[in-house]
Amino acid sequence: MRLLRLGAAAALLTGLALGGASPARAAGSSDVSVLHGIPGLTVDVYAGDTKLLSDFKPGDLAGPVKLAEGTYDLKVFPAGQGPSGTPAVQATGVRVPAGANLTVAAHLGADGKPVLTPFVNDVGKVAPGKARLVVRHVAAAPAVDVRAGGQPVFRDLVNPKEAKADVAAGTVSADVVLAGTGTVAIGPADVTLAEGTSTIVYAWGSAQDKSLKLAVQTIKGLHSAPAGVPSGTGGLLDDGLPGWVVAATLAALAAAVVSRRRLVAARG
Repeated sequence: MRLLRLGAAAALLTGLALGGASPARAAGSSDVSVLHGIPGLTVDVYAGDTKLLSDFKPGDLAGPVKLAEGTYDLKVFPAGQGPSGTPAVQATGVRVPAGANLTVAAHLGADGKPVLTPFVNDVGKVAPGKARLVVRHVAAAPAVDVRAGGQPVFRDLVNPKEAKADVAAGTVSADVVLAGTGTVAIGPADVTLAEGTSTIVYAWGSAQDKSLKLAVQTIKGLHSAPAGVPSGTGGLLDDGLPGWVVAATLAALAAAVVSRRRLVAARG
C-alpha cells in the first residue's frame, strides 16, 4: 500500500480559511489522514474548491497533515472532473476539532454506494508490551468476524463500524470471515502489532465484485510512561550473584556512606 503525503494540502494548514471551508477559529488543529476504499475509481479529493489529492488510487492512504480546527465540505471526484463537476461522493459540514487524530475513509456503504466516513482515531497510551488493534468495516459486504490465528477476535462487525482492543504486541495472522461462519472473505495476512502503536486494519472493497482487500494504517508513539522505578539492578549488580554477596555489597556501601558523613562532620 503506497503512503502518500498530502503535499497539496499545505494551503489548509492552521489558520488558513478556504473557499467552501469555514474554520470557526484558528485555535488548534488536528492530524487528518484519508483512505481511498472505492474500488476501480481513481479520484481527486477536494475541501471546498481546494484540491487536496490528485490521482488518488484505491487502497491508497494519505497523510496525516494538520488541518485547522473548523468545518469542511469534502468532495471526491473522478480524476480530472472537479471541482465544478458532479462528485462521486461528498460530505458537507465535516467537523475537524482541535487536538484530534482523524481518518476520513472514502468507501462503499453496505448498499454498494460510495460514502465518506470520518473516524476518530484513539491515540491514548497503551500499556508496556501492548499494542492497539482496530478493525474497521468499510466494505460493501455483510457482517463479518475478524480472526487472529484462526480465533474470532471481533464478531458481527458491520459497515461502517469499528472494533478495537489492546493486545499483546507481536505478529498475528489475521483474516476476515462472514459472521458466524468459516467462509474466508479476506486474507489471511500477517499483521505486525508493534509495541506502543495503534494498527488500524480496514476491510474495503465489494463482496459482490470480489474486490475485498485490507488496508493498514499505523499510528506510532503510544508508549506508556513506566509505572514506577524498575526493581532490577540495571546492570549495576549481576542478577546471578548469590543473595549473600548482594547483601554484603549493599552493607559495605551503606557503611562507606556513614563513615564519609562522620569524617565530614569531624572536619567541620
